[in-house]
Amino acid sequence: MNEHKRKWVYLIVLSIIWGTSYILIKKGLEGFNPIQLGSIRIVLAAFFLFIVGFKSLRTISKKEWFWVGVSGIIGSFIPMFLFAFAETEIDSSIASILNSLVPLFTLFVGLFAFGVGFTKNQLLGVVIGLFGAAFLIFFGTEVNPDQNYWYSGLVIIATICYACNANIIKNKLQDVSPMSIAVGNFTVILVPGIVILLFSGFWRNEVTEGPNFLSSLGYIVILCIMGTCVAKVMFNKLVQISTAVFSVSVTYLIPIVGIFWGVLDGEKFTMWQLLAALVILFGVYMVNKKKTPQRTPSLKK
Repeated sequence: MNEHKRKWVYLIVLSIIWGTSYILIKKGLEGFNPIQLGSIRIVLAAFFLFIVGFKSLRTISKKEWFWVGVSGIIGSFIPMFLFAFAETEIDSSIASILNSLVPLFTLFVGLFAFGVGFTKNQLLGVVIGLFGAAFLIFFGTEVNPDQNYWYSGLVIIATICYACNANIIKNKLQDVSPMSIAVGNFTVILVPGIVILLFSGFWRNEVTEGPNFLSSLGYIVILCIMGTCVAKVMFNKLVQISTAVFSVSVTYLIPIVGIFWGVLDGEKFTMWQLLAALVILFGVYMVNKKKTPQRTPSLKK
């Protein structure tokens, strides 16, 4: 399979895996609090990655370890906790839609941090996407008045983290194998993950003997193997064989999968929310639309 076809296969598979991740987080929260869920994800994901790729760490140079560490903290550690806290107050389907903002922030991060040029259409797309996100949050407060939509801000912060990570991988870790990046990421964040887990109350009787302990742990294991380990390696490879903005375009398809699982689980989703989601996706389309840059900033790191 040539590189062009392969990147589209990766994009579709990633959308299915990550689109399912939001409902798995929601189910995991039935038996654990956000701190416990985030920390156990880190520990389990590191365990599974070490089994299949520990030897790959030898290929990372001393110079590259700094960026691998930054990538792990920004691209995995922080978002894992942010999404867990966010889904204690907002529906999983809404979290999946808001995640579509990643390409918009990827453009901004690329511009200001790495001097990547942008077009008028891309700038317009960012504005449209942000308006769509505002409408989605507004309509959500109307449909679910019992939910605290300020927690949507946690998802937005997580999307900024993902955007930073995509640019770091593309601009600083292009020569590091996807497996090495993934294993290196979790090597860096494993120790703080273990420390947080030990002080999270995970081993208390009320948790381990709770009615949802085993089922929630099962959902988290699936989330770690597929949503973190497999998807992490695939995403890193996708960034390397395409562009940072194309790679995060997986967020076009993630909401479709996320909404499907959310509605199936009984979450409310109205036509107004669908309209707001389409506005966001249109903004993302504008950001990814190919066109000769109208302006190339001279910002250099």
